[in-house]
Amino acid sequence: MDVRIGFLHTAEAHVATFDRVVAQADAPVETTHLVDEDLLRKARSLGVNHEAVRTAVGAALAQLVDDGAGVVVCTCSTIAAIVESAEGIGVPVLRVDRPMAASAVASAERIAVVAALESTLEPTAALLTDECERQHRWPVITLSPCLSAWDFWEAGDVDGYCRAVAEHVNALDVSFDVVVLAQASMLGAVQVIGDRPGRSVLASPSSAVTAALRSVTHLEPASEDSESSERQRVARSTASPRGES
Repeated sequence: MDVRIGFLHTAEAHVATFDRVVAQADAPVETTHLVDEDLLRKARSLGVNHEAVRTAVGAALAQLVDDGAGVVVCTCSTIAAIVESAEGIGVPVLRVDRPMAASAVASAERIAVVAALESTLEPTAALLTDECERQHRWPVITLSPCLSAWDFWEAGDVDGYCRAVAEHVNALDVSFDVVVLAQASMLGAVQVIGDRPGRSVLASPSSAVTAALRSVTHLEPASEDSESSERQRVARSTASPRGES
């Protein structure tokens, strides 16, 4: 079966990252990517729900389908809600953080949401609330921005970015049993975050790829399907930053 996953990115860095995650899933699929850093700039300046942003996102999704995608994954959490509400695309359209959010709500009593961009906090909080309503579970959700980390990402210092995110997570109150890393760019921080008994740290890329594969192939990836496997994958699934994730 020839299946192609299309990825919509607002950062060039994630092309290699998601190609590696797909390769590790060991499923008979190909990938195609569309990178449009201007989508994030528009969303941050005009607002996520601005008609110009919605139109641009819809056009990007349509382009990926034209390129042969049988399922599309948006890897930018800021614009992800637009993607889920898009109509007339003709293929499954997924947001990168939905599977992660579902896992967090299903397993947590207290969730900390860590984001390095202000524009990511509200969409992630709304997503988690939606998952609470879907699952009829109501863990306590606390937003925990680490906005200073973004300077490292924009400067191209991925190691500094990951260290800053990790330091922020390590300093969180011990009562949080799940920490949600709201941006795909935070994947690389997982390996440098300290272990704490009873706490899970969730990143989005591998669970999103697993969901995409299931939506079009009904195949189980060969690699472990759990957020804890991020620690094993992360060293092979990072790339130098540009733009956002």
